[in-house]
Amino acid sequence: MRAERSSVRFSSGRTECAAWHYPGANGACLIMAGGFAVPKEPGTDRFARRFQEAGYSVLAFDYRGLGASGGTPRQVLPVRRQLADWHAAVGFAAGLPEVDPDRIALWGFSASAGFLLPVAARDRRVAAVVAQSPAVGGLAASRLPSGHQSPSATLRLTARGIADAVGGLLGRPPLMVPLAGPRGTLAMLATPDAQQGDAVLNAGGRYPEWRQEVAARSALGVALFNAGRYAPRVRCPVLMVVCEGDRTADPRAARRAAARIPDVRVVTVPGGHYAPFQDAHEQTVKAELAFLRQHVADTTAAALG
Repeated sequence: MRAERSSVRFSSGRTECAAWHYPGANGACLIMAGGFAVPKEPGTDRFARRFQEAGYSVLAFDYRGLGASGGTPRQVLPVRRQLADWHAAVGFAAGLPEVDPDRIALWGFSASAGFLLPVAARDRRVAAVVAQSPAVGGLAASRLPSGHQSPSATLRLTARGIADAVGGLLGRPPLMVPLAGPRGTLAMLATPDAQQGDAVLNAGGRYPEWRQEVAARSALGVALFNAGRYAPRVRCPVLMVVCEGDRTADPRAARRAAARIPDVRVVTVPGGHYAPFQDAHEQTVKAELAFLRQHVADTTAAALG
């Protein structure tokens, strides 16, 4: 009988991150986080259960300032702090009683998938990385999603981000922007992909506590962060799942980053940014489980069997 997940918390900086712990049976652990400003429930639930059913422990967490995690002000998500949360999660997972600390893998989607490159480059405890619809490339790669927004709305977002950053230094409350909206509206993204996000991840309003907004300063920060520059320093195996019709995370930037990773496998699936949650779900899960079996499964036990 499958063990139920339990709510756990671990320290990161001066506060705590909230997480779901799904106990597994094979000693390996997969640490997961949702896309940018997406809590663990809409961002990881569908995949976490599949990994647990395959025998893996899972630790799915919320970044500080998001979801059930601590931290104020809320919805303010600096890249450096999110990276620190990943490192803290690795340390916590290594101490779980059923986990072999040498068999910890990371899984991320969209912006979180991009964050995995600097985390793995710096943290030798990471045994493998699964980067799904990865957002890499920084300003250059942002031209693809920016092409779906009007110039005036882009200028308004930039101005709001600068004003929010200055306000943050003065202790003012954050200025929020929606995660997605139609072309011409003030929103982080206006791509057709992004406008499907709620319907795909939050079908039927299943996760009513998900605040689909973020501080404007954080929206600018993640758009400018070039995760791809860390690619040559990643020494663990990496699986990149690239969606060929992705209009939010540029697939060309993902392939350029992959070409610079020493040990990488790229799997291309049809569809847009959220295809791994939709029609390409089974293809994606199959590829990810095959990769995990190769790189973090207990090969010693398999050989003895």
